[in-house]
Amino acid sequence: MIEIPYKYEVLGKKNNHTLFVKINGDTLEIGQLIVVSDSHEVFDVTGMHYIEFKSDINRLREFAMFIVKDAPELYKEANLLEQQVGEIIKNAIRHGNKNDPSKKVKVYYSFDNKVKIIVEDEGEGFKDIDDWNKFNIARTVAIYKQDFENIMNFISWRGKNVNEMDGGNALFAAIEYWNGGIYYNEKGNKVCTIKYFPDNPEYEKYK
Repeated sequence: MIEIPYKYEVLGKKNNHTLFVKINGDTLEIGQLIVVSDSHEVFDVTGMHYIEFKSDINRLREFAMFIVKDAPELYKEANLLEQQVGEIIKNAIRHGNKNDPSKKVKVYYSFDNKVKIIVEDEGEGFKDIDDWNKFNIARTVAIYKQDFENIMNFISWRGKNVNEMDGGNALFAAIEYWNGGIYYNEKGNKVCTIKYFPDNPEYEKYK
């Protein structure tokens, strides 16, 4: 269980995954928190493309390239989109399906004014979401307060199921990239990620 060594008051939300909190009389924006919901509208797959893959980590780049090949050049950002999509699929194969080739990874994707990716595996699910959110809040506040003693406790995220082969910080890169949010179902085996770009009127809310 992650303990937050600071007292703060939640003032409200900027959007689904960003909080405004009050600490020491100042208002601090804390994003991107992971949203958990089975019924959130982001899981509506109407009009999205669909493909499923076997859990073959050796074909990871092939899978990611196939998904992003039809994305607008603006969205590809060289190969950054491919890398981020590949990371989600890798997590599904490695952590969800435990590299079991008999298990499938299901992917829904669309590039309609934004990038929206839904990936579902057959695993037990990501169970550390609440701890991750608490860790992210504590890390943000520690940096804000320049609390160098506690910052060292929040350099690297280590969940219960993270092993020595994982950097432990992939989620930090993900939350920076997926500015429209990261959403999980209640089980934790299905994730939706959204990325807005300047061609979308909603972009200003998420940049």
